[in-house]
Amino acid sequence: MLIVYGIKNCDSVKKAMQWLALHQIEAKLHDFRLDGIEKDVLLQAKEIFGWEKLVNKRSTTWRNLPQDVKDNLCENNILDLLLEQPTLIKRPLMIKPALLGFNMSEFEKTFLKN
Repeated sequence: MLIVYGIKNCDSVKKAMQWLALHQIEAKLHDFRLDGIEKDVLLQAKEIFGWEKLVNKRSTTWRNLPQDVKDNLCENNILDLLLEQPTLIKRPLMIKPALLGFNMSEFEKTFLKN
């Protein structure tokens, strides 16, 4: 079963889950606000997407971070910050298949292979 990491009230996550349901793709939402997120998942995501792409710089959480935290963000401290503040993670996040964010054309390419 496909695991979609995100938060249930995120519009992008809702769109992704609706798209998957519409195309009869079985998926489970792992709400990292409620369920947390494993460091191993973040390590895999960092390896796949790069640490910079994992950070949702449009989020309220990002805007509320102290400027010195934003200025000093790097590969060495990103995982600790994302574990502490999981709403900073761009969403939806999927590891297998590797998708970050909701982009309909990417979903179609990934899931509707003919």
